Amino acid sequence: MTGPFLSKSPCTSLASREQHAVTEEMLAEGPVQRTACVHQPHYLPWLGLIDKIDRSDIYVVLDTVQFERRGWQNRNYIAGEGGRQLLTVPVVQAARDERILDKQIDNTQKWRLKHLRALLNHSYRSAPYLDKYRDEISHLYEQRWDHMVELSISTTRLLLGAFGIDTPVVRASRLGEFTGRKSELIAQVCNAADADTLLSGDGARDYLDVDVLKQHGVEVEWQSFEHPVYPQRNGGSDGFVSHLAAIDLLLNAGPASLELLRSARRPL
Repeated sequence: MTGPFLSKSPCTSLASREQHAVTEEMLAEGPVQRTACVHQPHYLPWLGLIDKIDRSDIYVVLDTVQFERRGWQNRNYIAGEGGRQLLTVPVVQAARDERILDKQIDNTQKWRLKHLRALLNHSYRSAPYLDKYRDEISHLYEQRWDHMVELSISTTRLLLGAFGIDTPVVRASRLGEFTGRKSELIAQVCNAADADTLLSGDGARDYLDVDVLKQHGVEVEWQSFEHPVYPQRNGGSDGFVSHLAAIDLLLNAGPASLELLRSARRPL
């Protein structure tokens, strides 16, 4: 890859190439009011991250920090029999301080076929919109992925495109070198992306230092995410199952997914 922007991946479409061009243009325009979502990449991200990206002017994939074991960077839940099922991409365990951008996938295991079958043949075989997105999902898992970050970004791009969200995506590692840690790092990333506002999830209230970001000219807005409730073909025994990967909403609601996601929001 060259420059700060994502290179064409095996799943890159015309829409994502146009998104690439928009990102380059945005970062060349100079300082304007802009809201950034700065977040680690997630495999098959959940609706909270998709919502945050949709509300933002740019999504910076925070791939320069330490890979979190047993986190969401290589796994997520989909619908399962009477509840939910965890899909985990096996990764090569190297140093504990290994960065997200360096984390490799363990392709000695047949995880791609397992995940594809779980999605198409089991969890969502009767979902009303499976046929609409079957080819895109199949194509994703037909590719060989060596680095976890590239797979995670591609699952995110697939979902953003299917939802109709055109927020530009850029990797932090392509924006430059960052010397800060924690809140200062986030502030430096926002500065590099010409963003003067950070949209943050409520889970960061306990550790994000708002004063540090203000010192760097970055204001903080809180997402206050509200999970939408929607018809679910494979709901649990107690009814609706929340906090699944966003693909659950997509395959159950199809083109109405974005409207359902936005309608559940509280005003910022």
